[in-house]
Amino acid sequence: MNFKSLYHGILEYTEKDVIMFNRGIPGLEGLKKFTLVNISETEEFKLLHSLEDEALGFIVVSPFSVIKDYEIDIPEDIIERLSISKPEEVLIYNTVTLNEDSKKITTNLRAPLIININNNLGEQLILNNENYKVKHPLIKE
Repeated sequence: MNFKSLYHGILEYTEKDVIMFNRGIPGLEGLKKFTLVNISETEEFKLLHSLEDEALGFIVVSPFSVIKDYEIDIPEDIIERLSISKPEEVLIYNTVTLNEDSKKITTNLRAPLIININNNLGEQLILNNENYKVKHPLIKE
């Protein structure tokens, strides 16, 4: 299938590529269907694009490529809602805020996106951990 993104052109996806955020994403609760797209220039970053809003897409990155010892405890209610049975089923991404000045590009380590790769269910978790910043710089000076 094809989806026309306002900023990224035609995105190709299959039904099995659709990630359902049944509770939406905080601030975007009405949008539930997303797809994760590889960005050709890099393996590290991906595009998480809404399939219900042609203008809404997030650049995401694995927190483990930013902080090697990134660690979170997924609450039991999220484990149940996403039907997670083992850690290998989980992908974790964090949204990236772009800036023309590369030194000001940040990632939100405080609000990871949790995705079960077996059933493509996702949810954003808001951490109460002061060690992880909402605007963590991606490029260290």
